[in-house]
Amino acid sequence: MNKKNIAVILSGGSGTRFGSTIPKQFIMLGGKKIIEYTIDKFNTHTGIDEICLVINSSHEHIVDEIVCNNDFKKMKKVIYGGKERFESSRSAILAYADDENCHLIFHDAVRPFISHEIISRVIDALSDYKAIDVAIPATDTIIQVSDNQTISKIPERKYLQQGQTPQAFHYKTIKSAYKKAEEEDFTHPFTDDCGLITHYLPDEPVYVVEGDAKNIKITRPEDLLLAEKLLQLQSLSFTSHTKDFPQLLNNKIIVIFGGNSGIGKKMVELCRKYDANVVSFSKSEGTDINEHEMVSKALESVYKKYNKIDFVINTVGVLTRESLSSMTDKKIDEVLDTNLKGTITITQKSFPYLKESQGHLLLFTSSSYTRGRSGYSLYSATKAAIVNFMQAIAQEWAAHHIKINAINPSRTDTPMRTKNFGFEPKNTLLDAGNVASIALSILFEDFSGQVIDIKKD
Repeated sequence: MNKKNIAVILSGGSGTRFGSTIPKQFIMLGGKKIIEYTIDKFNTHTGIDEICLVINSSHEHIVDEIVCNNDFKKMKKVIYGGKERFESSRSAILAYADDENCHLIFHDAVRPFISHEIISRVIDALSDYKAIDVAIPATDTIIQVSDNQTISKIPERKYLQQGQTPQAFHYKTIKSAYKKAEEEDFTHPFTDDCGLITHYLPDEPVYVVEGDAKNIKITRPEDLLLAEKLLQLQSLSFTSHTKDFPQLLNNKIIVIFGGNSGIGKKMVELCRKYDANVVSFSKSEGTDINEHEMVSKALESVYKKYNKIDFVINTVGVLTRESLSSMTDKKIDEVLDTNLKGTITITQKSFPYLKESQGHLLLFTSSSYTRGRSGYSLYSATKAAIVNFMQAIAQEWAAHHIKINAINPSRTDTPMRTKNFGFEPKNTLLDAGNVASIALSILFEDFSGQVIDIKKD
């Protein structure tokens, strides 16, 4: 019988080190509370069966609001913890006393950048071990100091790692360790649950899986600044398509702006090949995305014909390699209007149709969104704006169950790139058809608000 994987999110802390009037897990980060990102990672992981949130009883009203505002279907229990970490962990152990055939996966509420990959590694390791920790190799030399603040020991760094969470256990194993600790009235100083295992169950091996440097714990105000930047640059990477999209495309209604060239053209060809109802609009086909009325009429015509629009994709973009000082006002307006204002127009006009179908809007950004590139500053600026815009709209549309994501392909073999960069060896560029297939498969994913990096194998 498979054991249930229960994520226990520890949120009982007061956040005194953060210097805020509210606990750090409830601080806003990019439009949402820190804890909302954390819960969402476990709620959307297919290997997690249930979530238990451990809170301070005085925060119950905040948690009630969070649960009401989010679709956290796996949230089954909200229980009270204590002032110390071990009291919160013990509270969760007691809460599942009638369900010992489970794994408890403890995670800090203020580690919002936990990845699905780490969670998967932890769950996989529970097949062979009863206690799991997550850690990354120490990059700095660790020194041990004496009471008078002098070095007493410098351990060999290759054996040192920095612990993170989650920490996971077979229920009976962690329960046994806590029972022994209770017999000693928790007199041994420990800072996490794996420390409890190594002290009270020394014969039980604690297996360490690989963590991630981005899996930071937000403890001090400066951590929040780093978290803001990590959130801005957060992305998912793919080298091949993620779903059996050919079958999924069958009979879907898809609107593609910019389907006359490059990646957009390849997407149109794939849609038609796999029997999707795809309609392409582009400037050469009579639709200028800078004209609100044209975009409205384009979408309206598709809806009138099919009575539905499942997906809208915008691949339209202008790249001009030219220094800002030499650009004309007309060229500046063209780049800004097409790359940014046109995207905004498509997004706004698509809303009622995607709201009805609970569909998906797919935008395109560029690797230059992370740092502006000399020679095409406006292109870089607009692509950075696309990412921030997409992340904001993902939050606005979440309540309507509309997904929006941005595709970020590496250098791709397209007519626009050839026009600006000339000849480049084909083996150094992504194939536009491959990018198109991955992008179409993303339409059937459940996540939203993500930058999707598409890279070469």
